[in-house]
Amino acid sequence: MSTALIVLAAGQGTRMNSDLPKVLHPLGGAPLFAHALAAGAALDPARAVLVVGHGADAVRAAAADYDDTIAIAEQSEQLGTAHAVAQARAALDGFAGDVFVLYGDTPFIRAETLMAMAEARRDHAVVVLGFEAGDPGRYGRLVMDGARLDRIVEFKDASPEERAITLCNSGVICADADTLFSLIDAVGNDNASGEYYLTDIVGLANARGLSATAVTCPEAETLGINTRTELAAAEAIFQAFKRAEALDNGVTLIAPETVHFSHDTYIGRDSVIEQNVVFGPEVTVESGARIRAFSHLEGCHVSRGATVGPYARLRPGAELSENVHVGNFVEIKNATLDQGAKVNHLSYIGDASVGEATNIGAGTITCNYDGVFKHHTAIGARAFIGSNTMLVAPVTVGDEAMTASGSVITSDVPEGALAVARTRQDNKPGLARKMFDRLRAQKARKQKEAK
Repeated sequence: MSTALIVLAAGQGTRMNSDLPKVLHPLGGAPLFAHALAAGAALDPARAVLVVGHGADAVRAAAADYDDTIAIAEQSEQLGTAHAVAQARAALDGFAGDVFVLYGDTPFIRAETLMAMAEARRDHAVVVLGFEAGDPGRYGRLVMDGARLDRIVEFKDASPEERAITLCNSGVICADADTLFSLIDAVGNDNASGEYYLTDIVGLANARGLSATAVTCPEAETLGINTRTELAAAEAIFQAFKRAEALDNGVTLIAPETVHFSHDTYIGRDSVIEQNVVFGPEVTVESGARIRAFSHLEGCHVSRGATVGPYARLRPGAELSENVHVGNFVEIKNATLDQGAKVNHLSYIGDASVGEATNIGAGTITCNYDGVFKHHTAIGARAFIGSNTMLVAPVTVGDEAMTASGSVITSDVPEGALAVARTRQDNKPGLARKMFDRLRAQKARKQKEAK
């Protein structure tokens, strides 16, 4: 049976007190809606539809960045969840299979939970995800009759007896596409809010003789994000999960509570991550690497045996081969460092390639930007770049070449050559002493005048 996803992401999220649409607030470096799509990916969906509304253009652009195959449906008026799902009908035209309705502000639904719902769909027309709530509060209640789900009652419309029920509705629903949209066509808005509730399809299904049931999951999976406080709590949950996952996969975390992961961080076994390291999106660290304290990595690849930091920054496009050393206060951007290369202190290497076993001295800068264009610096294998060298791109330094400390390199350096690009030193005997005497006298006069 093929599967499709509908992710509802049209709400304004007024309690976030933000100009940014709620589903675009980041969790683990990815917008909230992306987490729902990631969970649904385990179902190998044939189609995915994101229903947008508030901030539609921004959400549409973010969805295209995440996956340009996602279809977009717009809910111009927010008239309830059934109305939101109905907007996805055109995008699923001709689709025959199960449809899962997920929520862009509910990031922790597990793939295993969705698989359990898919299994239950074999025997029931409609499957709802529920949870036992510690404090049911204003959640909708699932009214069960044995294994049969009789109806879902919104809190506003519930009787005192129904409000006493602790089995609550997560909002996640699965049904065959034809059944889902047929039931939605019959949903009315005769309720306390005047909205079209998706939850009404359960009662309608039963009235048609179609079976409905509920699958349950831990309450923590159903956490929805409505405020920045809840977003912060969700980030803490996410980070705790990623740290535990890394430890279970054989990664050493020196101070786990200080390491910050992104949703797609990959770290190989036997790597060591020291304290206060931040992983932005799109980072891969291979087995046996060491990321030292206070380093920040994003959009980069670190190979086996490499060492990064402390206090290093790897920016997008940084590619470190095996046994590369990147040291303290070094920044690497859109650059490839071949095996055994070393950039140990206080340097910037951007838009560059560095050959194997090359040593980059302290204070080296690849001057890659002319104010309009970026230019490339190519440094060969086993070269030695002297401290405080400025490499003005585009420029090439050959294999086994050397630059003298303090040089400004504006022309290519041939293989095996030594480049010296600085003026000859000229010592002026006694001039330093005379200058200091004059300056001290000026200072003394100013201090006397100030009294």
